[in-house]
Amino acid sequence: MTAEIGHFALVLALFVAVAQASLPLIGAHRGDPGWMALAKPTAILQFALVAVAFACLTHVFVTSDFSVVNVVSNSHTDKPLLYKISGVWGNHEGSLLLWVLILAIFGAAVAVFGANLPPALKARVLSIQAMIAVGFYLFMLLTSNPFDRIFPPPLNGRGLNPLLQDPGLAIHPPMLYLGYVGFSMAFSFAIAALIEGRVDAAWARWVRPWTLAAWCFLTGGIALGSWWAYYELGWGGWWFWDPVENASFMPWLAGTALLHSSTVVEKRDTLKGWTILLAIITFSLSLLGTFLVRSGVLTSVHAFATDPTRGVFILALLVIVIGGSLALFAWRGPKLVSTGLFQPVSREGGLLFNNLVMATACAAVLLGTLYPLLLDAPGGGKVSVGPPFFNTVLIPLMIPMIAAMAVGPFLSWKRSDLMPALRRLRIALVLTIVAAIVTYAVHGDEPVLGVVALAMAVWLGTGVLTELAERIRLFRSPLSESFRRLGRLPRASWGMTIGHLGLAITIAGMAGAGAWKVESIQVMKPGDKVTVGGYEYRFTGAKAGKGPNYKFVGGQFTVSRHGREITKLTSEKRVYNVSQQPTTEAGIHTTWRGDLYAVIGDAEGSGGAFVTRLYFNPLVVWIWAGTLIMVFAGALSLTDRRHRVGAPHRKSSAVSLPGAQEA
Repeated sequence: MTAEIGHFALVLALFVAVAQASLPLIGAHRGDPGWMALAKPTAILQFALVAVAFACLTHVFVTSDFSVVNVVSNSHTDKPLLYKISGVWGNHEGSLLLWVLILAIFGAAVAVFGANLPPALKARVLSIQAMIAVGFYLFMLLTSNPFDRIFPPPLNGRGLNPLLQDPGLAIHPPMLYLGYVGFSMAFSFAIAALIEGRVDAAWARWVRPWTLAAWCFLTGGIALGSWWAYYELGWGGWWFWDPVENASFMPWLAGTALLHSSTVVEKRDTLKGWTILLAIITFSLSLLGTFLVRSGVLTSVHAFATDPTRGVFILALLVIVIGGSLALFAWRGPKLVSTGLFQPVSREGGLLFNNLVMATACAAVLLGTLYPLLLDAPGGGKVSVGPPFFNTVLIPLMIPMIAAMAVGPFLSWKRSDLMPALRRLRIALVLTIVAAIVTYAVHGDEPVLGVVALAMAVWLGTGVLTELAERIRLFRSPLSESFRRLGRLPRASWGMTIGHLGLAITIAGMAGAGAWKVESIQVMKPGDKVTVGGYEYRFTGAKAGKGPNYKFVGGQFTVSRHGREITKLTSEKRVYNVSQQPTTEAGIHTTWRGDLYAVIGDAEGSGGAFVTRLYFNPLVVWIWAGTLIMVFAGALSLTDRRHRVGAPHRKSSAVSLPGAQEA
């Protein structure tokens, strides 16, 4: 009965979404307050219905109701409770339900907290959100119903993919989806602005909190996925340019550009059309990620579905959403007039340069991801585009952008001069040169991009700190006055400073782990020793054991340096009882200098010998420390009063398109 309640709730949610998509939009066109007011209750009701459906699916998973096909395919009575719950979204059907639940949450949040939004804009935004939801409801109900029954029910299920039975993967998909779906709000605001024909500073302030929240969630989701791959897959890397990794990275690049361009719209009343286009592209890339994961056109450890018929449905949805929104932009976008003029050397120019580089990088990742698919479709053969392509293309693109990021805050709005800004960064320049020389002396010039990347991290970090010192007039005013200035800084300014500092730390981690990782693969017997990165790994043997729903062989390693024991590492090779699928648990010891990393492989011959993979990953923990700092910075910015939804009021000088309906 629980499954039927969930299915019925989904059907009702579809009808409510259809009403929400049509009636408030018609009301906004006619200027009818009653019809526009329907947007709020329908958004809240839709959320309530989807929440009921999600609760029902969770219940059938927790109670192991094997009369539901989804539970049979993705659960087992021996599975720990945490993974029974995460199994709700650890599959194709459940992940789609999570998608529409988050979509409904964002819509309900605008309905409840957007009280100061103009009624017509609010009605249009919520109607567009509902249109997106209608597409996904139809997708679920027609091709991917999470509540389908099976008769007769089996005695037990097939279990969840062992790779997904991990605490990191229990949190990673919801975080990632909060980012993906969160950008739907920026998309809805953009389409509503095109329909209404008005983009101004108030619009930019309304859209920025939703964009910033989505960006924070997406950043956290990407970091969690990278961390999971690092310790779970056992290959010693944190990013492999997997197509599904790329699918999350592309909207992150576009969303970051959107955050910066919306600042220009708010401050200078320019880049309006570009900002609207970025909002469309960012959410379109989120939908593209959904298509790649669920269409069956690629194989990945992250992918859920391999059913091409579902891919055709998503592709059709993709064409409608992206094609329709771009057609609307082509019609209405050119009529959005920007009043703010600026010179190339200015803060606006720096932010635009930042946008163009990230857009180019996003296009390069898109090309590298889709090219094998486009070549294979007409029978052109199978090719792979891997890390060498992406690293060669993206790193040179990122270097000038990072260089400009340190200079940009020292430039004035509208017009500026480059030389005074560079003079204020002379200490940062000296420290950057010193860092490059020291890195070269320690590691040599191989690879040269590693030396450059580490130097750029120092340049950005010291540039950020220099800008903060300039802002509080450090060493130019009494110390007490500088501290007072520091305390009066807006939270949004703190967020920008801390976020850029977090990026500098992340870049340093990427430089260390990417350029100077040391790897050693060999067969080891108990007592054998191998030196990796200046650390001596001694294999002390392996022991067999049992977990809650798996068997394992655990290999023990003792790591020492200069004769002093540093740590003991245990790596497990697991085989799960139901699927008989093997997984790897790496043994990792983290220090600020780098990670000591050990993996046990298959048994080799007699005498307790095993294949082992040993690594030293310099500065790798800095990658996740930096991303966490960036997420914190975004959350801190969200607490700024100026970023609260609906706080500003429309300016009377707003630009309107001919014939547009007034709010």
